Order: sequence, then C-alpha cells, then structure tokens
Amino acid sequence: MDSSWGAGARATPSGTRDEREQQRTEARERRAAERIAAAEARTEARAAARDAQSHERERMRASRRAEEEQRRAAAADARDARPKRRSSTGSLARTGHATEERDTRHYATELDLDRLRLLHRRGASPAALAHAFKISEDEVAAALAD
Repeated sequence: MDSSWGAGARATPSGTRDEREQQRTEARERRAAERIAAAEARTEARAAARDAQSHERERMRASRRAEEEQRRAAAADARDARPKRRSSTGSLARTGHATEERDTRHYATELDLDRLRLLHRRGASPAALAHAFKISEDEVAAALAD
C-alpha cells in the first residue's frame, strides 16, 4: 500500500509525547477561539443587517404614508370640487326613477260581498264600508244580512 490509498503520507511525529499533547491542545484552543470569533462576527453582521433592513422598512413606510396623504388630499379636493347633490333613498336610489303618485280619488272600489263581510267581521262599521265601497248604508246592511 502506498500514499495514493487515502490520507497520504503521514508526517513523522516530532517531539515527545507531552510536547505533541501540548501542540494538540494549543491547536484545539486556537480553533475554538477562531470559531467563537467567527460566530461573533456573524452575529454582529446579522444585527447590522437587521438594523439596515429596519431603517429601510421605516423609510418605505414613511414614503407610503406621504403618498397616501397626497392621494387622500387629491381625492378630497376632487370630492369638494364636484357639485353637491342630495342623496336619495328608496326606489329612486335603486332604479333612478322617481315613483309616481297616482290620483286615486275617483277610483271605484270593486264591490265584493265576501270582502265586505270579512271587513265587517274585522271590525269595520257599516258607515265606513258604505263610504269605502261608495254605496248606501242600506245596501251594506242588506249585504251583511245575506
């Protein structure tokens, strides 16, 4: 087996066993110190990046707020410049057409004897029924008698 089989040629150990142990201990401590320094550097870099991102986000928020305020002011100016109109409710708001008030003063109520009797059972007086159906009270009394 030659050196092409893996780890390569090994250096022959130099010094005594205690010296080699001392060298390994120093190398271990040096690597640990390097790892700690690298970790601290990463932590500091991350903190600096977070601060920079925070400042950038706050700057963007401020610019968005300013744009929104300008947009609101422009919309308010446009709203104030429009002619005023009354707000409508009901069918006018739904359809855009005003409802017609029909003149029903001369409409004749259809005389239905069953309806007349029903209204009388509900408490309508014969005089009120005669007025509503435009007939005489005698005719109402005759219809109720049947």
